[in-house]
Amino acid sequence: MSRRAGRLALVAGLFAILAAVLAGCGGGDKGRRSNRGSSINVAIVNNPQMQDLARLTPSLFTDKTDIKVNYTILDEGTLREVTTRDVAERGREFDAVMIGPYEAPQFGRDGHIIDLTRRASSDRAYDLDDVIPSVRNALSYQGRLYASPFYGESSFLMYRKDVLRRAGIEMPAHPTWRQVADIARRIDTPGRAGICLRGKAGWGELGAPFTMVLNTFGGTWWSAKPDGSVGRAMVDQPQFRRTLQFYADLVKDAGESHAAGAAYNECLAQYRSGKVAMWYDATVAASNLEADDSPVKGKTGYVPAPVERTRAAGWLWSWALAVPTSARREDLAWRYIAWATGPQYVKEAGTRSPGGWAAIPPGTRRSTYEIPEYKRATAAFAQPTLDAIESAPVGDPGTTKRPGLPGTFYVGIPEYQDVADRCTEQFSGVIAGKLSIGAALANCQNIASRVGQ
Repeated sequence: MSRRAGRLALVAGLFAILAAVLAGCGGGDKGRRSNRGSSINVAIVNNPQMQDLARLTPSLFTDKTDIKVNYTILDEGTLREVTTRDVAERGREFDAVMIGPYEAPQFGRDGHIIDLTRRASSDRAYDLDDVIPSVRNALSYQGRLYASPFYGESSFLMYRKDVLRRAGIEMPAHPTWRQVADIARRIDTPGRAGICLRGKAGWGELGAPFTMVLNTFGGTWWSAKPDGSVGRAMVDQPQFRRTLQFYADLVKDAGESHAAGAAYNECLAQYRSGKVAMWYDATVAASNLEADDSPVKGKTGYVPAPVERTRAAGWLWSWALAVPTSARREDLAWRYIAWATGPQYVKEAGTRSPGGWAAIPPGTRRSTYEIPEYKRATAAFAQPTLDAIESAPVGDPGTTKRPGLPGTFYVGIPEYQDVADRCTEQFSGVIAGKLSIGAALANCQNIASRVGQ
């Protein structure tokens, strides 16, 4: 080969490498032109951080990639119904869906969602090793990642420091549920409830805090056989009755208004407006309580989830994005997920969210907690959040062995969703005063007993 031909070959090679780099990074006009007119359909939950995501997507994602994102934003119960139906029945309606640790291992095991491990491992901008291990493990099956976390959470007790101070009450550093109930009744007034606890029917609504109380009271939904399969329904046991009696009495005596219809968003709104003095719920709520636009910013204290017979009683959950195996645009869906759940979104959202840095998605990445602006904005709750996530008793949430895959506020079997949805309708009826505890438990025992028969 002549020298001139060699130089031409070298130049051509360099251009080829440059083109490949641009294509691989999604850069350059050619990469954008190839996406022009493309769109994906995404189902997400109607929580404040997700509302921010939907609002910021056109400017931070679509303008840079030419990929339009069509959001379907639903409340928790409806989202779970819609995504479960679409994923399990291969409905091809969505390219990405928001699910959690209950669904991800089961859907991954059953081949309903795509294994994201290879994409996440090879995408240097995504940085898989940055994801908090306990959250990553909760969204995996046999070591393979099936959903990418948007935010991670446990649960803790939030309380108005000023209200307790005026009442001469000091919150214990590690309260029991009996202590919390006593405080709630002492500070309850006609204009401000002592505590907010979810009362809206649904396995992920009322079912979440109720099951955490049940766990620490020594109860369980089912016993487990030696092989880990479902044994006997345990709703008719004394521990279950004591839990429901305690929960319903506390809400009736010192709970929020319209408790039977109160879910996460309702409790959030009532706490922020000063209508409740304490709230047991997801740690992610602190992001909204300490946000720049929060009326109660700086007024809240945070302590671990109350216990009775267990050492810890905080749940572990993550709202995460997964790709159904029936998705029409798998590659575009991953590109969106890598952005929405990656470290870059956190950095960009911090300066653009109405709530400021405190309101960005927490609990998923170590790097989030190294951002100086975030550390300053979340000084009140960042460490309690991480402590709760790390101490969540995922493998041993109660006092007895449970069937199925690991979990905290749910039992990791496919039937749990339907059973808990139907049973919490009964429990919500008790809270509303429409049903007796005896009748609700009898109905629920009958429902739960059909599992495994």
